[in-house]
Amino acid sequence: MDPFGRTIDYLRISVTDRCNERCLYCMPEGYKGWAKKADHLSASEIIRIVEASCALGFRKFRLTGGEPLLRHDIEEISAGIWALPGVQTLGVSTNGLRLAKHAQGLRQAGVRSLNISLDALSPEVYRGVTGGNVAEVLRGIDAACAAQFEVIKLNCVLMRGVNEDELWPLVQFAAERKMLVRFIELMPVSSAGVLAEERFFSVQDAMQLLSKHDTLHAIPDYRPGNGPARYYEMAGSKARVGFIGALTTPDFCGTCNKLRLTSDGKLRPCLGRHGELDLLPALRGEGDLQSTILEAIRNKPENHEFAECYEPGRPMTAIGG
Repeated sequence: MDPFGRTIDYLRISVTDRCNERCLYCMPEGYKGWAKKADHLSASEIIRIVEASCALGFRKFRLTGGEPLLRHDIEEISAGIWALPGVQTLGVSTNGLRLAKHAQGLRQAGVRSLNISLDALSPEVYRGVTGGNVAEVLRGIDAACAAQFEVIKLNCVLMRGVNEDELWPLVQFAAERKMLVRFIELMPVSSAGVLAEERFFSVQDAMQLLSKHDTLHAIPDYRPGNGPARYYEMAGSKARVGFIGALTTPDFCGTCNKLRLTSDGKLRPCLGRHGELDLLPALRGEGDLQSTILEAIRNKPENHEFAECYEPGRPMTAIGG
């Protein structure tokens, strides 16, 4: 338990800071931080950290990046984590570009849930946001459906003047496939500049826009995962839609239950505050992994600082999604 009475039982693990897209809200233009270091944690090191976490009561784990499917051993990592006693849930967050190749292997390795970034269905809008090819992502989504993951969520980052017209088509797309779609406010995770007023589109704005098409009913007890989304059901389509409003939702951090592990071995108590603890001395020397994890829990702040002119020390792709 952290200093504010929250049970910390969820670890998000970045397995790489490399990515095959260049999303406007995640990676600063020209960022090549990975070129300076090739010493990402090995599969066995990641599994050792998860094992130590399980001994402290962690039960929920998610593999992120960068783009985690760029790791050649992603299925080995997944299988090693799933085999550990105490692991209750294992998910992967991906942009979907390599998912068609890996969906079946990930499912067989123990992955139970997928979060797939999908900021637009329009090929032009998608390319403008990510630099990628949405057709590859859609093939990955089809493969994920065929692999029968227990939960598949589509994540869309809200950007005024960029993808407002994509929201309702995304809701329909998800509902047709019995998936969840979540709309996420911009956060200053690449630079403070992403929160420019002309670009920021709140979850309240998104709800108002969607209400022109269908009626939203809150389902406060619905918890299909481990994150902070607040879910609603659309009265007509029965689509289930989540909203993650880090900047505008009161008490957004009140139920936060997570730590983040960066791909270079740092434990981060909060995405929206500076401060990391280095696990490498304990991992590669004589230290105690559990003691460092407990220290990270003790250092977990009550709230993020996104609304306080927060300037990230390193971008989201280097911290982990």
